[in-house]
Amino acid sequence: MLYLAYQSQNDLMDPIRTVARSVLGALDPWVSATAPEPLRNMAAAYEMIARAGLTHTRPPYGIDEVLVGNEMVTVEEKPRFVAPFGTLLHFKKDVATPQPRVLVVAPLSGHFATLLRNTVKTLLSDHDVYITDWHNARDVPLERGDFGFEDYIETIVTFLQVLGPGTHVVAVCQPCVQVLAATAVMAAADDPAQPRSMTLMAGPIDTRINPTKVNELAMGKPIDWFEKNLIATVPGRWAGAGRRVYPGFVQLSAFMSMNMDRHVKAHRDLYDNLAKGEHEKAKATKDFYDEYFAVLDLAAEFYLETVAWVFQEARLPRGTMTHRGEKIDTRAIRRTALLTVEGERDDICSLGQTSAAHDLTPSLKPYRKRHHMQAGVGHYGVFSGKRWEHQIYPIVRNVILSSD
Repeated sequence: MLYLAYQSQNDLMDPIRTVARSVLGALDPWVSATAPEPLRNMAAAYEMIARAGLTHTRPPYGIDEVLVGNEMVTVEEKPRFVAPFGTLLHFKKDVATPQPRVLVVAPLSGHFATLLRNTVKTLLSDHDVYITDWHNARDVPLERGDFGFEDYIETIVTFLQVLGPGTHVVAVCQPCVQVLAATAVMAAADDPAQPRSMTLMAGPIDTRINPTKVNELAMGKPIDWFEKNLIATVPGRWAGAGRRVYPGFVQLSAFMSMNMDRHVKAHRDLYDNLAKGEHEKAKATKDFYDEYFAVLDLAAEFYLETVAWVFQEARLPRGTMTHRGEKIDTRAIRRTALLTVEGERDDICSLGQTSAAHDLTPSLKPYRKRHHMQAGVGHYGVFSGKRWEHQIYPIVRNVILSSD
């Protein structure tokens, strides 16, 4: 019923948005910074109506070229390997000198991997970059099977094996846990494709440390409550009809509720910018929300197991997490360099939650470990924006280079 109610409301809004876009198109030739104020206000209002709503398809990465040394190089997106719930996507460049190969593991938490566009573009100057381009669960047919926490770990292992020995891995937010687990599984098996370095950025390795509002929400209800109230069934019109999912629109609502005043103010400012003809300011806000309002659904089993195993039971730091019946022992990691990065003002993964990975990898020599706390940034500032580009990225690059 939850998904059907959302879809019905969305269907009702579609004609209204269509009319708003039509009127906006008709007004466009007449609207400029010098147009009468009532006309500018009307155009701004219609654009706000036209933009009201979510999308459920992946936005483009939009990385067509990147500066390598002193030369602009063309970038092409090439699928390297396609799994049921995700594609190993290559940002291919034609460069004369081989660069360190990096797998960026994107979070599967309600948004598409394009949320890491800035992360990828920054890495591309000095690295051969791949990303876990996760699929929207509502578009995956039931016959492709389930996708749980252990399937996520296995997908990372598979992608690393496809890329082969010498790959470095950069995990952002939620998949830090799975990447640490996957690396431990590969190390225990002495897999030659185990990563040379592992960068864990703002991830919930041990959520018992400095609990955030996110942690408190996860701990506040039994897992049965999450299954009963937050899991929905994909309606018949989609390829994944009948699949149980945690809808992206529910996750987005939860994220927005944490900072609702900020989002309301951003949209008020957007209206003012549009009405005043301040298009550069408006574009920055529109670009952010175009990405933020593009949501994907998570397979129900993955979501529920993540809530239970990572947030409620802290299985990995407690040493009780298993993979395909075998206990995951992070002490098996001996050859993969470790870098952890945290943001001083992160209200999703607070200080100490990611650096806990160092205590879980006692077999790593001290010279293979490094931690960086970035002052003045919140969660998104760890992997996007100027401090990521100018202060955090150089450390990531140096760790990869010294481990290559």
